[in-house]
Amino acid sequence: MKLTPDSLSAHLAQRLLPAYLVSGDEPLLTGEAADEIRARARAAGFTERDVHFLERGSDWDDVRASAANLSLFGSRRLLELRLPTPRPGVAGNNALQSLLERDDPDTLLLILTPRLDRDAQGSQWFKALESRGGWIPVWPVEADRLVGWLRARCRRLRLELDDEAITLLAERTEGNLLAAHQELEKLRLLAPAGVITSDAVLASVADSARFDVFRLSEAVLEGEADRALRVLGGLRSEGTEQTLVLWALTKALRDLWGAVANPGAARARGGWQRQTAALDKAERRAPRLSFRALTLRAARADRMIKGRLQGDAWDEMALLAADICGRPAVPAPRSMFK
Repeated sequence: MKLTPDSLSAHLAQRLLPAYLVSGDEPLLTGEAADEIRARARAAGFTERDVHFLERGSDWDDVRASAANLSLFGSRRLLELRLPTPRPGVAGNNALQSLLERDDPDTLLLILTPRLDRDAQGSQWFKALESRGGWIPVWPVEADRLVGWLRARCRRLRLELDDEAITLLAERTEGNLLAAHQELEKLRLLAPAGVITSDAVLASVADSARFDVFRLSEAVLEGEADRALRVLGGLRSEGTEQTLVLWALTKALRDLWGAVANPGAARARGGWQRQTAALDKAERRAPRLSFRALTLRAARADRMIKGRLQGDAWDEMALLAADICGRPAVPAPRSMFK
């Protein structure tokens, strides 16, 4: 049975399945979904909790033995398995399949994994989970949905933020739902009664935006120059390695070139929906871009990083990001050497 984080509460109020899988890369939402299941299990009498962290090479026999052992106090038990990857290998697949096919009303299985790809969803253990349990896939909140997510979270916390305050909070906690939730909790304690304004948010909220190279790549493909430069500045202030940042920009450039040379390839590969949408936007402005000039700009940044060319590599990468976005700030380079 496939569930969503929004429908989980209603489902748990009606029934409790023998097993649940919570998968995703968003810590706040996956944690909240798992907490709901744990709370419902406790209410149903599963008062013991046995947690296993299954790293690569872990002994699955320990998990089997734990599941087979009777509770010391004769109570019902929650068996929680935390996997660093949804591909546990042959031994893990067999062990999970065996656990999921057991008919033990006194044991409830909770599995936590990162996001499941297509191959993981075709595994035998996942099919066994679907036939007897519930799967709650958790997806990141996209940038265009973040304001709506914050409004819903405000209603849950009985907070009232005006439109400007909501927009400001979304910008300053970009992509980091845990930080956004923590800031809302802090506002609930610190802000005066009534509508919370942008001034109150500015006074309270730390700049918790999660600047990472993947968001930089996404921003330049989508053509959002202001956002790309903001993320780039964040990476610089955090001391991110310049080579990693340049890799993200050149990867975006290669992906765009591949999309132009082979239209529809990203969709055929079944890439992430957000990545595919970003490439679609980039393809539409590709005819206006000079890939030769973009390549020269990337090569110049690389030479600056290696000390073979005078200049600031961060500035050159900012120009490259603006160029890929279709908003060049200075004329395109004619050579990588000057």
